[in-house]
Formats: sequence, structure tokens, C-alpha cells
Amino acid sequence: MEQVAVEGLGFAHFLSQTDSMGRVVLGILLLLSVASWYLILTRALANTLAQRRADAFVKQFWQAPTLEQAAAALRDHPADNAFAELVQKSLDAMADSHHDSLAVAGGMGEYLTRTLGNQVDLEAARSEYGLTVLASAGSAAPYVGLFGTVWGIYHALVQIGLSGQGTLDKVAGPVGEALIMTALGLAVAIPAVLAYNAFNRRNRMWLARLESFSHDLYVLLTIKTGSSSTARQE
Repeated sequence: MEQVAVEGLGFAHFLSQTDSMGRVVLGILLLLSVASWYLILTRALANTLAQRRADAFVKQFWQAPTLEQAAAALRDHPADNAFAELVQKSLDAMADSHHDSLAVAGGMGEYLTRTLGNQVDLEAARSEYGLTVLASAGSAAPYVGLFGTVWGIYHALVQIGLSGQGTLDKVAGPVGEALIMTALGLAVAIPAVLAYNAFNRRNRMWLARLESFSHDLYVLLTIKTGSSSTARQE
């Protein structure tokens, strides 16, 4: 008889015994878990594809014989990564620098610097996508689970008090089931925190590489412009 009673306890029994507040807490944890894993999988896939495309583009760009050929190759294959977009925006800025407007009033070098900086900032904002949700899930889920545990224990003790059976075997089961909420909160929070830290590290390395490429591109374009101006003067 005791074996049957023990086997009757568990998560399914807890779901059948919990009240509306407990179901709300479970729903919140489920929502946080689904959102976290969706972002983890989609961001991991997107980052992997972006890394491969960027590596291929950067290699092809620096192997191009001239800047004109690199620009022609970019026109044939639209930009599909942050590095290609940086080159495209830079070339567009070089073309716009020959027109009289407030944007280029400070000179070509200043306009190109602003263009490169704005594009790097735009990529930094893109890379932050989903991190707020992961951070929120990682920090809030344990407390949500703890609240569910406290509420479950309170609910269980009230039921035990009403039944008038306060023996250890009657208390241990409901209290143990209530602790499931804490375990669920940790199960949601741990993957979210690990993914948040991993994505943050990837973003730092990605943006550092993009800024380095931006600097090299600025030097290349300014040297190219200076050489063209010298050749026209001669």
C-alpha cells in the first residue's frame, strides 16, 4: 500500500493537485523556456551562417586585384553579411562625396568615418537581438520557480491542515512536489544564462573584427582617393 502511495506522487500528481496560481507559474516558466530555446537555436544558426558568409566574403575581397573588381563582384552578389554591407555603404559614401550636400560638408574623410561608424553601430544593435529575453529568463526564472514552490508548500500545508493528517508521510509528498517548481525554474534559467554569456562573447569578438575591418577599409579607400586625386593633378 505504501509503495502504491509513493508511486502516485510525482509531477503528474502535482499538476492535478495544484491550483490556478500554480498553473499560472507553470505557464510563465513554460513561456520563458520556449522563448529561450527559440532564441538559442535561431541565434546559434544565424551566427554560424553569418560567420561563414563573412569569412568567404573577406577572403574574396582581399584577394581581388583592384578595388573596382571587388566592387563589381559585390554588385553581382548582393551583400549578405555585415562585412559586405560595410563595403557597400563605404562605396556608396565614396560616390556621394562628389556631390555638394551637408552630409559631406566636413570632407570625404569625415563623411566616410561617420558612414563606417554608423554601420558598425547598426550591426552592434542587430547583434543584441534576443539577449534581453535571455537575460530576463536567466534572472527571473529561478525566482518565479521559488515563488511557485512557496505557494505550493503553502497550498499543501493548508490541505494537510484541513485533512487533520500531519504525519511525515502525508507532508513529505506534497512538499516534495512543490519543490518541483524550483527545479523547473533552474532548468529554464541555466540554459538561458549560458547562452547569454556565449552570445555576448561572440558579439564582442564579432564587433572587434568588424571594427578592425572598418579601419582597414578606411585606410584603403582614403589611399585610393588620394592616389586618384594626385593622378588627376598630374
